[in-house]
Amino acid sequence: MTDELVLTLTVNGRPVTARGGAHLTLLRWLRDVVHVTDPKYGCGEGICGACTVLVDGEPVSSCILLAAQVTGSSVVTASGLSNEDGSPSLLQRAFHAHHAAQCGFCTPGMIVAAAALLAEGGNRSRTELREALHGNLCRCTGYGPILDAIEAAYAEGGEAGVG
Repeated sequence: MTDELVLTLTVNGRPVTARGGAHLTLLRWLRDVVHVTDPKYGCGEGICGACTVLVDGEPVSSCILLAAQVTGSSVVTASGLSNEDGSPSLLQRAFHAHHAAQCGFCTPGMIVAAAALLAEGGNRSRTELREALHGNLCRCTGYGPILDAIEAAYAEGGEAGVG
């Protein structure tokens, strides 16, 4: 008996069918099998947010979710948030303009979490933004530039900030 499965997901807008062990987390399947490396392995416990991706539009910690659990789903990583022509989205440009990354390790997860917030619409206070990002840890920026970037994306385009 083999523990290999054939999984089919849509990853960043393109259908992907690939073999993977039944034990693989979504993070390991994305990174090791499909070679989508922007989600990062941080804690392996779903606490730090470095591995955050969108599964059917919802932010999830891909390090604690088995890939087999989401077969048939749409998965979007930070690189999948770019515009159709490959240029950075409004949110990605805001992160760049506001220097919201230093080492960059948390950035893919932060951008994905922020994109989910923008997609919900509405205007949020800085305190609400902090609370919404509670599952994403940054050791470098002190969060100020990250919050500045998200506020700028809200101000410039609201939910359109993702595209």
